[in-house]
Amino acid sequence: MSTLTELLTHLTFSSLLDILLVALLFFALFYLIQGTRAVQLLRGVMLVVSLAVLASNLFHLTAFSWLIRNSIPALLVAIPVIFQPELRRALERIGRGRLFTRPVTLAVPALSAVARSAQELAKKRWGALIVLEGATGLQEYIDTGVLLDAKISEDLLLAIFSKNAALHDGAVIIRADRIIAATCTLPLSENSTLDRDSGTRHRAAVGITEGTDATAIVVSEETGQISVAHSGRLVRRLDEGELNRVLLRLYKPIENANDGFTG
Repeated sequence: MSTLTELLTHLTFSSLLDILLVALLFFALFYLIQGTRAVQLLRGVMLVVSLAVLASNLFHLTAFSWLIRNSIPALLVAIPVIFQPELRRALERIGRGRLFTRPVTLAVPALSAVARSAQELAKKRWGALIVLEGATGLQEYIDTGVLLDAKISEDLLLAIFSKNAALHDGAVIIRADRIIAATCTLPLSENSTLDRDSGTRHRAAVGITEGTDATAIVVSEETGQISVAHSGRLVRRLDEGELNRVLLRLYKPIENANDGFTG
């Protein structure tokens, strides 16, 4: 009790701020890696280090203790390499903050055309993956596909994702109310919390939204269900009206920006 009282008497504002910053740093780390394979990796590292320290202290293993002490700098260097995807995602989130980027808006007719297309594709059981670019550029993924640079229309989206079409595989990427490219290759999510029955399209939809502020719309070929992914989260079983409302909330479009969009 006396030791605790002595510690409290030496606490200063600077000490409390120091403790708070360290706690926030660890909280941010755990928040970023939740639902990823890094959680199991971190648990394994902590378990091995804890057992090694405990064994060296209990049995007074001098050589082993020296090895552990000298391994800590190497471990600190290895952490950024091991957790590179999580650290990259954190920096991208900071860069996408409101301080650095401006909100992206799309015209109402464009969003409506996307929602109607998704509904029609669902009825036909034609699989589809449509990505709406946000403030984060998707040029590296656009370069993997076929450039189109065409106005958004329901007919064009249906033609692209027709089962007999040459461009139906991969994702369509939309930028500033235009279909920029088709058959684009997207990164697959490694999130272990996704349903086991999630197919490649759903994992690609979640994957592209984990590292960017894009929105991905998925139409399942097997079930005909419409899903939407944003910020690494997937919402399933939407109809045209629900999808349209989600897109309107995300992009806060300008009502009179209709520039010849067709439905």
